[in-house]
Amino acid sequence: MGYTPMMQQYLQIKQNYQDAILFFRLGDFYEMFFEDALLASRELEITLTGRDGGREERVPMCGVPYHAAGAYLSRLVQKGHRVAICEQVEDPSEARGIVRREVVRVVSPGTVFEEQSLDDKQYNLLVALAFKGQACGLAFVDITTGLCRTTEFTGEGARAALFDELSRLEPAEIVVARSELTTTMATWLAQLAPSVITPAEDESFEQGRAGKVLERQFGLPDINPNLRELPLAYLATGGLIGYLHETQKSRVAQVTRVEVYSSGQYMMMDGITRRNLEINKSIREGDRSGTLFSVLNLTVTAMGGRMLRNWLEQPLIDLRRIKERQEVVADLAGNLLLRMEIRELLKKVYDLDRLAGRIGHGNAGARDLVALRQSLQVLPEITASMDTIATSLGARVRDSINPLHGIRQLLEGALVDDPPPSLREGGLIREGYDAEVDRLRKAARDGKSWLAELESEHRRKTGIKSLKIGYNKVFGYYIEVTRANLPMVPPDYIRRQTLANAERYITPELKEYEEAILGAVDRLMQLEYQLFLQIREQVAENILELQGTARAVACIDVLCALAEAAVKFNYVRPRVTDRQVIKISSGRHPVVERTLGEGKFVPNDTLIDRGNFLVLLTGPNMAGKSTYMRQVALIVLMAQMGSFVPAGEAEIGIVDRIFTRVGAADNLAGGQSTFMVEMSECRLIVEGATDRSLVIMDEVGRGTSTYDGISIAHAVVEYIRARIKARTLFSTHYHELTELEQLAGIVNYTVKIQEEGDNIVFLHRVAPGKADRSYGIHVARLAGLPGEIIARAEEILQNLQKNNNGAGEQKQVSSRQREEGTLGEEDKHSVLSQLSRLDINSLSPLEALNIIAGWQEMLARQPGLKCRERVGG
Repeated sequence: MGYTPMMQQYLQIKQNYQDAILFFRLGDFYEMFFEDALLASRELEITLTGRDGGREERVPMCGVPYHAAGAYLSRLVQKGHRVAICEQVEDPSEARGIVRREVVRVVSPGTVFEEQSLDDKQYNLLVALAFKGQACGLAFVDITTGLCRTTEFTGEGARAALFDELSRLEPAEIVVARSELTTTMATWLAQLAPSVITPAEDESFEQGRAGKVLERQFGLPDINPNLRELPLAYLATGGLIGYLHETQKSRVAQVTRVEVYSSGQYMMMDGITRRNLEINKSIREGDRSGTLFSVLNLTVTAMGGRMLRNWLEQPLIDLRRIKERQEVVADLAGNLLLRMEIRELLKKVYDLDRLAGRIGHGNAGARDLVALRQSLQVLPEITASMDTIATSLGARVRDSINPLHGIRQLLEGALVDDPPPSLREGGLIREGYDAEVDRLRKAARDGKSWLAELESEHRRKTGIKSLKIGYNKVFGYYIEVTRANLPMVPPDYIRRQTLANAERYITPELKEYEEAILGAVDRLMQLEYQLFLQIREQVAENILELQGTARAVACIDVLCALAEAAVKFNYVRPRVTDRQVIKISSGRHPVVERTLGEGKFVPNDTLIDRGNFLVLLTGPNMAGKSTYMRQVALIVLMAQMGSFVPAGEAEIGIVDRIFTRVGAADNLAGGQSTFMVEMSECRLIVEGATDRSLVIMDEVGRGTSTYDGISIAHAVVEYIRARIKARTLFSTHYHELTELEQLAGIVNYTVKIQEEGDNIVFLHRVAPGKADRSYGIHVARLAGLPGEIIARAEEILQNLQKNNNGAGEQKQVSSRQREEGTLGEEDKHSVLSQLSRLDINSLSPLEALNIIAGWQEMLARQPGLKCRERVGG
């Protein structure tokens, strides 16, 4: 026995969407069957039932109400699933046999519109990649706003640059040609979790297919001419738009243009640097708390928040553009009343970006258009306020705001102030907009009044005071009489339904009016729906102007937020120049000072210039070295995004890249130890940094033995000084490195402390000079390590210092000595016999060093023997 016709229809549709969960519309529910039902019931924690499918065994089934499907859909998408929405595409009352159904949209992590799945302060990006050897084209889109950009990576380091860009974008989904998804590529892309990797057919990334897709989307004249000069970016964009056409089943009208960009237009930061500086995501919690974004995000619109995030991720290197932003921030910071006025107006503006996206996509509701209308009503006031800002950027932004007077008037005249959420239940169109709507609405309203009068008349004629006229979808209008009053029912009443305590009747007169009333209501709802679609289409014709206005309003919001931060947090306008200098007076860490509270953060100065471009920073743990280095990097970043900075005064020479090597982490999945990760990060820095870069390096070499670590750190410092000449902050506990100050370009700084007996007080002051101790035992005491351990550690430290003849820790070979040659061979002695008795496997590195130091002391006392001098001893 075969499946029922409905189940056959389901299986036929499902065959084309094997990689998606099929939401199959049945009346008021989306149903799932077979494996989809098993998966969805588990993921959504809903009841699994069964249905008779025409065979002996019942078909597994579960479902969700269509009016609440958004929440369930979002949960599935957030777990990385794709969902195919299958709707009834004909009126069931007019269908012959099975109602025709089609998949109208495929929802994936990169194509979701449901608000439950979206972060209003972050773009939801879909990325497509096209490869040729090591070169790659990248295109991305936010379908909710229509934002679409593309770029290309070629030459040596293309894959590293691509990985950095993907880390910055944090896409929800990445589309790649199926043939490219080898095990190696899949593993490489999997590092970008939680991105979902979606394979597409290879043809989607071929020249011919890409050209047709782009022509359909943009039209030949509207394709960005710069895109044609980047063949891989062209293919990636074609694959991206093709995927949208495939999943959305239509041309996505909100994607009106594709912007070509180059990562070289902005200050570059790799994923490691963004993580270490905690720009948009904290290391500890993985959210926005404790980040630079959390401090500066004083925006009042969602689109402003997204733009601020983008500015933070892509600081400028164009001096003119930086100064343009600074000028507007300065004007707004200096005019409290103007700033307050604009921010209050902005609070009345809805998310124009995403409203435009929904309108262009064709899924905007009446409430979306009312939100648009309310936003458009505010725009003239915003532009009028901006007239007082006499800067070039302020004028351009003001002139980019199109109040769309025609659309505003259309929406004001057409839609009611508080429309219902559903588009098919009427109540959308304002009275006076359409004569036929008014006539039908009056007929429906009059019919209901007539029913009320008819009910009163029947009560009077029959004497049944409890008689009432009701309605349901099965029987239409009816007269209901309780059982106690059945003897009083007139003979012309026609019985239609028996209830436990009542009977329901109809009359010819009642059915006649029912047809008139229901006919008017049905026609009214259908007409209002059709009129709404026409209105939405008229608005969609202005999508390009609306998107430009959204960008301008977002820009105003960000500039106001930066001005508000400048005043609220006492920031100053930095001088941004082309000089290779970073000069900061009384600089503060923008995040830490907010955490500590007003006036508790200790400010510090910084001077890095051509004469002293490499700072060796020493001092104990917990003294604030890492905070100091990060604050310098964040001040540079803020300056180049156009913000004011937390300092008394600052001059920032343009930085092309910021590199950081901070903290210790391993990569167990990649088979890399903590030290291997550290060395890999160092390699990226020395390979990518230029003399225009800012390099932050913290404790290089600490992941291996002392001598190996000192040697590596020493060599890295020399290399940066001699080969790269980048502005560098190099923090270390290897005090031997402070001797490198004798080399041109290197200067020593230390974090000051105050000793009080066995305790130390951190002053958090950075000043010229060098430390000769790490105070590790003092820090251990502050951390609350048991006293027995502290006492024993001090005893061991004294023995070590004694064994080293009071010379402290062993000094590293200086650059001058290394250039002159080796120090000669060690003298020999009878210690060989002692060496032969040692159990090497049980010795720790520290014990071995102590034994060797003892041998050297013994050799130094032997007549006729000369022990090799310790370097620096």
